[in-house]
Amino acid sequence: MHETAAPSARSVAAHLGLQDTVIDPDVQAKAVAWLREHAISLPTFAELTDPQKVEARAREYAAVDPDAADPANLFRVHWFNGPDRRNPVAVPEHVVLDPAFTGVDAPIVVLLGDRFPMIGAHKVLAAYACLAPRLVTGTFDPGYHRAVWPSTGNYARGGVAISRIMGCRGVAVLPEGMSRERFDWLSRWVADPDDIIATPGSESNVKEIYDACAELAEDPRNVVLNQFCEFANHLAHFQVTGTAFGRVVDTLIAENPTMRPAAFVAASGSAGTLGAGDWLKERYGTRTVAVEALECPTMLYNGYGEHNIQGIGDKHIPLIHNVTNTDVVVAVSDQATDELGVVCNADAGRRHLAARGVSPALLEALPSFGLSSHCNVVAAVKTARKLALGPDDLVLTVATDSAGLYLSERARVLAKRFGGELDEREAEAVHNQHLLDAEPDHVLVLGEDDRNRIFNLGYFTWVEQQGVPLPVFESRRDQSFWRELRDLLPTWDGLIADVNQRIVASS
Repeated sequence: MHETAAPSARSVAAHLGLQDTVIDPDVQAKAVAWLREHAISLPTFAELTDPQKVEARAREYAAVDPDAADPANLFRVHWFNGPDRRNPVAVPEHVVLDPAFTGVDAPIVVLLGDRFPMIGAHKVLAAYACLAPRLVTGTFDPGYHRAVWPSTGNYARGGVAISRIMGCRGVAVLPEGMSRERFDWLSRWVADPDDIIATPGSESNVKEIYDACAELAEDPRNVVLNQFCEFANHLAHFQVTGTAFGRVVDTLIAENPTMRPAAFVAASGSAGTLGAGDWLKERYGTRTVAVEALECPTMLYNGYGEHNIQGIGDKHIPLIHNVTNTDVVVAVSDQATDELGVVCNADAGRRHLAARGVSPALLEALPSFGLSSHCNVVAAVKTARKLALGPDDLVLTVATDSAGLYLSERARVLAKRFGGELDEREAEAVHNQHLLDAEPDHVLVLGEDDRNRIFNLGYFTWVEQQGVPLPVFESRRDQSFWRELRDLLPTWDGLIADVNQRIVASS
């Protein structure tokens, strides 16, 4: 049989709109003029990776409100913001979870995503990463195009925030069952109420989002920035998030040289954050752990269902998930995340945790943990038990957003499961069940056959439904694809620097 050579990473990127050259100089010129008119310059990926490169600029915009639609906040789309989200720090904000909280000896290190500007979640990084290359390659005219942001919540909010700064229309597409706080935020930020499109279902209904975007894409003014297949999402987390974790790890090892990073744990979602696992594996040899909801165990059991761990989409395998470089899959029940969300934010729950020896520093940090954050923590605990990790084995994970996005969800769970008020006995039972006594069940250490099975599941979404050519889909099976793709980052940075120079030169 005659075999067709697999396309290169560059040709795949071109098929998905991730160009490495200027495609339309006229559109790029319009973008430059628009950015100049709105007094916007663009941070490079290198600057977001190492904010020390823009320390002087950081001092200039220290007074800018981190929740304002101000161009200065583009330069805060990184992990090095302090607790006030105004001033940078040398080491990304993180917390090391107490064994009294987790029940395992392995230190679990959690980066705090609520330090990011505007949306208090790290998805704003993915949104900027997906739009910036299109601006500088002449494939997005902010004076004409509308940016469409399909999401289960935070990416859509991040996209709307970036769009608002750019002075262009941003359209949020997300399931109607997401938290009220997400929709309240969007209603304050969109240019037009019609720019919020609530699709049927909840967290698990990603295909309904894609269907809505397919209709929107029929209008040439709409550019769909699909985080599930935009490789810029993966690349930003590979470099920016991976390096941030590296800074934290090196700091911890300097304090205790016997420590070593053992695993990186992240819920699948769009699989963007999992890109940091590739960086960490290459540097430290960590294992990459992908997490999903037990109520919808797509990777583990080819299953389906509905759940409430808001922030992780499922029933499909994202195109940007580097499946063949993933080592472990863990499923976590939304009962665990719902109930831990209540315990960690209720007075009775916090009294119980304090009595069990949880440190004041961790108690103070718990409001930074949203539902998917608790999901990551439970999965990290299960991973530590499954892999028999000890006190020198660092498990790395992310608190993607804060508890403040789930006030309405906590009220619902409190009323439904605890009769409207939590007591310390109930708090102890929850803590024991989901953390201290949690079994390493629904955990699979992947072999080659498991990886190929999970990889193949993506065929039905991307080839059959979304029309990705089969050779393009298959090329992702080989790690050379992912390594070659990284060449786009310095190329984009060069184009960003050129656009910024043109903005200044014409001012």
